[in-house]
Amino acid sequence: MTLAPETTGLKVQLLLDGDWFTVCDLTALLPGRGVAALLPDGRQAALFRDRGGALYALDNRDPFTGAAVLSRGLTGTHRGRPFVASPLLKQRFDLLSGQCLDDEAVRVAVYRVRAS
Repeated sequence: MTLAPETTGLKVQLLLDGDWFTVCDLTALLPGRGVAALLPDGRQAALFRDRGGALYALDNRDPFTGAAVLSRGLTGTHRGRPFVASPLLKQRFDLLSGQCLDDEAVRVAVYRVRAS
């Protein structure tokens, strides 16, 4: 069975320096899969959409390896909190706070995200 593509016309936006920056169409975010986005300052953000439609955005750089790979990580939940696990060393990062669930001294930046 083939599903019809969404036709919402909504854009995913990140709050950067007080202004909303359009990143992609909402339809580019498939539930459970990440997408990397290049930001105006050269950094990358990893964007995720869960099956309930919630959006998350955090720094794409894995702080343990320096590689920009978090957008390719596996998503899940731990104690009711959504996380992404790095595809390299498997550390898990809370999608709401950026806190590493496996090393409390490590955190990645998170971004406010919306569909508009």
